[in-house]
Amino acid sequence: MIVLLLHFTLVPLAAPVVVRFLVGALILIIGLSIFFVGVDLGISPFGSITGSALVKTNKLWLFLLAGGLLGFFVSVAEPGILVLVNQIEHVTAGGISARLLLGVIPAGFALMIALGFARVFLHVSMRNFFAVAYGVILILAWITSRNSLEFLAISFDSSGSVTGILVVPFIMALAVGISRMRKDSKQAEDDSFGLVGAGAVGPILAVMVMNLVKPLRDFPLITLELASAEVGSMMGRFWQVAPAAVRDSFVALLPLAVSFLVLQRVLLKLDKRQFQRMSKGFAYTLLGTFLFFMGVNGGFMELGSQLGYQLASLENKVWLLVTSFVLGFVTIVAEPSVYVLTRQIEDVTSGYVKRTVVVAALAFGVGLAVLLSSLRILLPWLTLWHILLPGYLTALVLARFVPNLFVGIGFDSGSVATGPLTTTFILAFFQGAAGALEGADLLRDGLGMIALVAMAGIVTMLGLGVVFRVKTR
Repeated sequence: MIVLLLHFTLVPLAAPVVVRFLVGALILIIGLSIFFVGVDLGISPFGSITGSALVKTNKLWLFLLAGGLLGFFVSVAEPGILVLVNQIEHVTAGGISARLLLGVIPAGFALMIALGFARVFLHVSMRNFFAVAYGVILILAWITSRNSLEFLAISFDSSGSVTGILVVPFIMALAVGISRMRKDSKQAEDDSFGLVGAGAVGPILAVMVMNLVKPLRDFPLITLELASAEVGSMMGRFWQVAPAAVRDSFVALLPLAVSFLVLQRVLLKLDKRQFQRMSKGFAYTLLGTFLFFMGVNGGFMELGSQLGYQLASLENKVWLLVTSFVLGFVTIVAEPSVYVLTRQIEDVTSGYVKRTVVVAALAFGVGLAVLLSSLRILLPWLTLWHILLPGYLTALVLARFVPNLFVGIGFDSGSVATGPLTTTFILAFFQGAAGALEGADLLRDGLGMIALVAMAGIVTMLGLGVVFRVKTR
């Protein structure tokens, strides 16, 4: 509705572009619906059962090895990260390889998932774990900001993109499976959160370390080219992207599917009915992923880019700022995983923190984050580091004053905020806006929005944790 309202008022768009967007959005909705059915049938049960089975072995080395491998495979399969790395490769004309990032980012995620497992196994405080992790991040981010603002944006965006619609339910199910085996019910409740947040640290560290070890500074940046709006190419775009969508879907999910088959044989040993049900879930996930890529690349992101370009080209930049806030706000209201999180929060706080309050706070926080991303493009002196530093320092301070449970919930919430709309349409929107403004950089200014959205989710939830603590005293 927002897009159509802007089309008929401020920024008229070519009819074929609008039609492709509507068709792409329909394909995307169908794809995500099938995808979530697959996740419920196959991916989430796989995570939960595997977590419980690994704890029963009581072998730390197996616990860490399996956790790391599963973390790597599930993050490779995450649709959001594939969209981001392909966009980065495109913007840099191949100067930063998508394959390189697709190896480095999941490796960092896998390492931190393994360390997150170790934290649970060794009973390390979650508050101290995140304090150390983000302390290291802020030091590396300060160094990176002095050498390459582009890689600062890439590193934090990669974290928000990797914790998406596949990774979050799988890792949360894995954490629940582990926590069920704990004898202490209070500790088990605390351990059911925080593993996603731990994994999200990994890509940030991995990309920044990669840039420090082997700096990549001499890469070309393309000039933004808007897609053809000819009537003849109205629907042909979907057939053009279909082969790549099939390839990416199979390549992404194959490692996770193979790990399921291997674990079924050596560890899980599910009965025939349960195995067939979960296998069907993997098949649904594959089909949903294919439709997701087809809808996103066929027309959904194209209109986002053109909308951002035209709004940024208007003389009155207020419209760009207003639209940015509204897009961020609506993203949270329309994000299904937000309601899953808010229901969990309402349950564990015995109704003290209402679902409507959480949704409203998250929506406002994310809207503000997207608005700040627009300001970064308009104000050359305002860098991503100027916002991330005070934001994460605030998060670390708040984490000292909230109940243990809210530490895990807070750092998990950044991943909930960066849903499929953020990592596709709004990402393209900012690429378009950066391409329209003289002096703006497609990489340095066009990226960073996902990072700010993730940070907003964390700070907002930790703030609500402080409110909960005050109200329950």
